[in-house]
Order: sequence, then structure tokens, then C-alpha cells
Amino acid sequence: HVQLVESGGGSAQTGGSLRLSCADSGYTYGTYCMGWFRQPPGKEREGVGFIDFSGSQSSIELAKGRFTISKDNAKNTLYLQMDRLKPEDTAMYYCAVVRSDGYCGSLRTFPNWGQGTQVTVS
Repeated sequence: HVQLVESGGGSAQTGGSLRLSCADSGYTYGTYCMGWFRQPPGKEREGVGFIDFSGSQSSIELAKGRFTISKDNAKNTLYLQMDRLKPEDTAMYYCAVVRSDGYCGSLRTFPNWGQGTQVTVS
């Protein structure tokens, strides 16, 4: 049973920083792809960043230069470091995971999702 639990959201001022965490209790072996998505109010969900099971291959699809994705395999935790936040970063942020040994990005279909954590930038 895969369980993803996000934390670290909250309110921040423009230019500030937040670090989101996603604890993964299910994917502790094998190959997989993890990602962060966000859904701004009234908009479609969009992919933010992705990282493979080893942490050696990662990509940021949104907010390049401001957001960084990483993971700590010893803690089975995925992170999203968000710097120089802007009001348009306001959204519900979700982490997701899928079994994969190939492409790891927003075009993947992710079957497992966390409950989300709200980020509000003003």
C-alpha cells in the first residue's frame, strides 16, 4: 500500500521560501519516478518537477531557477525547495509516484497521489 503524505505548505511573502516534503511509505525498492504537481485556484493541474528513484536524474518543468527537487532515500522523502516565491506560485501542491525505469516527467500517468499541501504567496 502506497501512502504519500505532503507537508511544509503554508503562507509566504513574495520573495520568500518554503520547502515541501513528501513522505513515501510504499516505494522503498525498485525503480520509480516521483514528482511534484500543483493546481492553482481555478486552473488545471501542472507538473512542477520530477526525479527518478536514485535521485540522480531530475528535472524542473516550472519555475526553473527558483524551485529545486531532491530526495533523501534513507528517509524515503521527496522535497521541493521553493525560493523567490511569487503570488502565481499559490496553489495546492501534490506529490505523486509511479513505477518506472524510463521517462520521468509530467507526461507519465501517476497512479499514486498525496492529499496535497496548500501554498499561498502574497
